[in-house]
Amino acid sequence: MSDLEVTPMAESAPVGLSQWQRVANIFSAPSKTFEDIKRGNKSWWLPFVIVALAGYVLFAAVYFKIGMQQTVENQIQLNTKQAEAMAQMPAEQQETQRKWSVYITEGIFVANPILVLIIAAVTALVLWGTINFAFGGRATFGGVFAVWFFAGLPGIIKVLLGTIVIFAGAAPESFNIKNFAPTNLGAFLNPMDTNKALYALATSLDVITIWTLFLMGMGIAIVAGVKRSSGYIAVFGWWAIIVLIGVGIAAVTG
Repeated sequence: MSDLEVTPMAESAPVGLSQWQRVANIFSAPSKTFEDIKRGNKSWWLPFVIVALAGYVLFAAVYFKIGMQQTVENQIQLNTKQAEAMAQMPAEQQETQRKWSVYITEGIFVANPILVLIIAAVTALVLWGTINFAFGGRATFGGVFAVWFFAGLPGIIKVLLGTIVIFAGAAPESFNIKNFAPTNLGAFLNPMDTNKALYALATSLDVITIWTLFLMGMGIAIVAGVKRSSGYIAVFGWWAIIVLIGVGIAAVTG
């Protein structure tokens, strides 16, 4: 009787996650999503669609409950110098200025998906260059681009909170489209009475933003094959620069 030759079974390649699994894992086990992206599953269409739809939900809430004219008027009043400049214009010119401001604001909401793609591309390009050239990573641009979309998914929570606040009866005359949800310190300050630089800093300390930054730092570290600390330094380093620039501008123009 001949000996039976036993051939070890080849290890099967890990099965990729579905789009919905990757979205769900962002809120429960984000490293699984980023590991899946690293394996080559770089499709980002589902989080893009979710983010775009969330933007239109907020647009509908603002449009029907606050009104675009009121939204624009609030922004003018929050900018003291702009409000003073408009007060010196003839009535007809003021009306024209307000109409154009409404058109631009509505246009930004309508074009939100295109703007998201542009912001994602620019941010991914910067982070791709930073993690590879400054930290010796091996990430692809497509991998970082996908990480950006999945890491940004917590932002829909902020949109939903803002929408709830609007429909719960937020006063239209105090609505601030630039800070529409109570997820940061600035939301609990009066922008008219608070130092502009302090208000800009307080608004930057946003729970959802910090959550997103942690996910992005983790994600680019995984797809680049570097330490997570490198990813966090890259992401939070750029964020700190942007915050400081914003605070500086607010201090000068305020």
